[in-house]
Amino acid sequence: MRLQLCGVRGSTPAPGPDFVRYGGHTSCVAVAHDGAPPTLILDAGTGIRRVTALLGGQPFSGTILLTHLHWDHVQGLPFFRGGDHDDAQVSLLLPDQQDGTTAEQVLSRAMSPPHFPISPGQLRGRWSFRAISPGRLQASGFTIEAREIPHKGGRTIGYRVSDGRSAVAYVTDHCPTALGPGPQGWGEYHDGALELAAGADVLIHDAQLLAEEVPAQAAFGHAAAEYAIELARRAGARQVVLFHHQPGRIDDELDKIAQRFAGSPVPVTVAAEEQVIDL
Repeated sequence: MRLQLCGVRGSTPAPGPDFVRYGGHTSCVAVAHDGAPPTLILDAGTGIRRVTALLGGQPFSGTILLTHLHWDHVQGLPFFRGGDHDDAQVSLLLPDQQDGTTAEQVLSRAMSPPHFPISPGQLRGRWSFRAISPGRLQASGFTIEAREIPHKGGRTIGYRVSDGRSAVAYVTDHCPTALGPGPQGWGEYHDGALELAAGADVLIHDAQLLAEEVPAQAAFGHAAAEYAIELARRAGARQVVLFHHQPGRIDDELDKIAQRFAGSPVPVTVAAEEQVIDL
């Protein structure tokens, strides 16, 4: 399995010279079987624009899996040229909203006039839209485990993706303090997050905050880097990738975060656009 990080920023894109090395695009990870173009995309932030270049000139054929519907996880959809293509075949899956709204209807709330020129159903190619609940599913040759994750402002799901040999846990936008302060004050290590991360080759996790920022900022719905690392340790994950960076956290500050956690009990990587992880 190959993971390609196409967008690693949270909340809003961060353009400019201070964001060149780690990148300013919002959440998107492309997942591919060995030696093949990506067939699974995790989230559709502005980073999904980078996926087109990974397709070898071909239209996208596969699945887009959304963790939730905040802008920084869906805004890239209509700008994904590999998907908005006459020959594309795209299955888009998103969390069931539990109010009877269909997947296409809920996407249309943000992507349709007057907010946007076209609706999801007007994307070119063959698109299908489906709502999913926590559980197991198969998509694009991968086995996916979905678990509900606490996050502010709408139902959020975390995913574990496996090809039968390797597994990645993708838990971005996670507010563990919603379940209580936990042993260190960073939030509870709850069953859903532990199940996704258990024995994973890599855990890609929300690290928008640092421990000292939790008291003032956790109410916005995010986790501390320290929490992500301790979750990986408790769950037996082999590596943690700190993801969903603060939009204002510049490259030099992210360098300092990498230095800060260089001696962690689990190997730590600070996510950067165009990073490739082979499992």
